[in-house]
Amino acid sequence: MQEPPATPVARDELALRRHRFFSDLLQAAQNSTEHRVRFDPLGPMVHTGYESSDKEEYLEELLNRLENVTRRLEKVHCAVQTQDTAIQTNILSPKKSTKPDIILNQSINMSIAGYEDLLNGPLKKYLELSQKIGGDVATHSKFVEKAFQIQLQFVQTAANRSAPANQSEQISLLAPMSMQIQQIQEFRERNRGSPFFNHLSAISESIPALGWVAVSPTPAPYIKEMNDAGQFYTNRVLKDWKEKDKMHIDWCKAWIQTLTDLQQYVRQHHTTGLVWGKTSIAPVGIPPPPPPSMPTEDISSVVNDDRSALFAQINQGENITKNLKKVTSDMQTHKNPALRSGPAPFKAPAVTNVTPIKNVLLANVPIDKSPVFTRDGKKWLVEYQKGENLVIDNVEMNNVIYMFRCQDSTLTIKGKVNSIIMDSCRKSSVVFDSLVSSIEFVNCQSVQMQVLGKVPTISIDKTDGCQMYLNTESLNVELITSKSSEMNVMVPKANGDYSEYPVPEQFKTTINQNGLNTTAIDSLG
Repeated sequence: MQEPPATPVARDELALRRHRFFSDLLQAAQNSTEHRVRFDPLGPMVHTGYESSDKEEYLEELLNRLENVTRRLEKVHCAVQTQDTAIQTNILSPKKSTKPDIILNQSINMSIAGYEDLLNGPLKKYLELSQKIGGDVATHSKFVEKAFQIQLQFVQTAANRSAPANQSEQISLLAPMSMQIQQIQEFRERNRGSPFFNHLSAISESIPALGWVAVSPTPAPYIKEMNDAGQFYTNRVLKDWKEKDKMHIDWCKAWIQTLTDLQQYVRQHHTTGLVWGKTSIAPVGIPPPPPPSMPTEDISSVVNDDRSALFAQINQGENITKNLKKVTSDMQTHKNPALRSGPAPFKAPAVTNVTPIKNVLLANVPIDKSPVFTRDGKKWLVEYQKGENLVIDNVEMNNVIYMFRCQDSTLTIKGKVNSIIMDSCRKSSVVFDSLVSSIEFVNCQSVQMQVLGKVPTISIDKTDGCQMYLNTESLNVELITSKSSEMNVMVPKANGDYSEYPVPEQFKTTINQNGLNTTAIDSLG
């Protein structure tokens, strides 16, 4: 059924159509008892058939459905009459037009309905699959469900009030949602030993997408970024459970689809930010006040005075040069050499026994700060350690280890991490299992490294003295060196001993037709 038009003629036509509609329904009810086909206003459906004793019960059920359809049509008719009354009121009193308010309210109602569809769609499927998987995943999903319910309440609150007047009020409104997101992430941190740790991490890394309500003017791309942030762990779930249980694959797809639909919802209803219900709308029909008028006083006299004075100076004729002074012979520098000498240039005082700062390595500067050994998100910070033996365990594949200005210290890393950086360290060493990308030495002096697994790349820059102990799995490593010296690579032998190979520091360059040709010169020592 189409939306009823507002004109009287169209209403009569609609009433005629409604009468025909009910006649067809009654005719279909009679035919269904003979052909055993049940008529549904929402679409035909094959019925299993009724015996003669069930005909009266079936007709009674059909009449109840007809009454429900009638009540729905009456509600639509009342809503149309209300809208017609509002439109007629606007026509009679244009100064108090409420048409923008009607449009805004309709948009807000569609926004709330769209969010409810999101909860009943992919999110519901994600919650059902989480309960089937059970364990920490099921418990974690309860926090996620509550977070979405809190955001639904927030969207409903925003639909019935104006935007916050200040930042403190906005923070108080967002506090429940922020605390719920924090609980979701803290649950992951408390269950690092869980067999479903990748499931928990996938949700925790992408759940900040619910913070789109505080992002403007691009909330939809923000949700896309959060969805991409969690795909690292969803890919690991897909890899681990691909051959074991298809339910986990469906679980990942349901969660990704939830955030994708959330992005589409925000793009449709909140394109440039959260839409608040009550906004200040300028009255229709009242033009803005005119701009202030320009001063009416005559300014031509001032302009004419300046121009007349300028042209009077130019049009003097021969008298224009009478005020110039003649250069005499005693003023000419080529006849008076004494005039050529000027003041002596400034010379800075000589300073002795000062070492240039650029020749002093930061690694040799004494440490005067307190040591640091902490984790900041995905980055481990090991700074200003002196004479310590430190161990880092429970690492993740995307972690980065940053070691800065450590002296006489050893760092052991258990597990596979993304990369390691040693910056301005002296007489220190690092032992690790495996790396995803590389290990870097920058501005170091007398440092060592030992790999127990695999390392793709070793980068050395402005470092004096670097001993690298390799493993059989890392013999295809790539060495990238720059402005460094005393670099040695220890390659393991079959008997467990090591063979030492120095990294070239000298190069020979020749010129040919294609340009320059550079080759390394092996050390003869």
